[in-house]
Amino acid sequence: MSVKLIAVDMDGTFLSDTKTYNRERFLALYSRMKQQGIRFVVASGNQYYQLISFFPDIADEIAFVAENGGWVVNAREDVFNGKLSRSDFDKVARFLCSLPEVEVIACGKNSAYTLKSYDDSLKEMAAKYYHRLEMVDNFDNLNDIFFKFGLNLPDSEIPRIHAMIHAELSDIMVPVTTGHGNIDLIIPGVHKANGLRILQRHWGIEDSEVVAFGDSGNDIEMLRQAGFSFAMANAKAHIKEAARFEAPHNNEEGVLDVIEKALNGEAPFN
Repeated sequence: MSVKLIAVDMDGTFLSDTKTYNRERFLALYSRMKQQGIRFVVASGNQYYQLISFFPDIADEIAFVAENGGWVVNAREDVFNGKLSRSDFDKVARFLCSLPEVEVIACGKNSAYTLKSYDDSLKEMAAKYYHRLEMVDNFDNLNDIFFKFGLNLPDSEIPRIHAMIHAELSDIMVPVTTGHGNIDLIIPGVHKANGLRILQRHWGIEDSEVVAFGDSGNDIEMLRQAGFSFAMANAKAHIKEAARFEAPHNNEEGVLDVIEKALNGEAPFN
């Protein structure tokens, strides 16, 4: 079966640990993708405005499954928005703000929002992933479409807080681990795989024609869905179990190596 769509996670997958990639090599491969009629999709937990900054030359023509599937954009046009109701947003925000170990980022379509009271270190970290970020006194009466929460907390607390959130909020939001050690809360069913499925229906592409790359818990559904799924060599064992194949390390241009094989029709794509 031919390849018609290539989807890449960013942190820990497409990007090196220094948040860079070989742009010259990728753009040469992307030109070949276009010649072969292959769609390129960025599927990440990060904010759309941050993601487009990595692809200034082609952001107008590729697709983004941003915010872990909460916002899907194709060639700068909206395809899908997840949306929490006002009451659900308020319930989640109140519960999260009751946890002293957790710093909260509410992710909306117009901007992300975090509290002025948090330490500067959180604000500096968040600014790297959220190019639109507003500091607010509280999460009351914010006028936006919200589809995700990002949580910053000590690594040692992640299992405990993950379990607490699952027990308290699982009817509203699902906790997933991300590529940088924290937790994202997503709307049930509104994940990367769902975002890809929406684009696939739009383009008439089967799961068997999709290549997907990931390294973290928020990639699992996407890896299970794609016909050619690759966990990165740097991924943990349970992520590798969800994928059919393994790609070289993210610091060794592993994604680009596999894309080149796909374009050349080499194993496992022959």
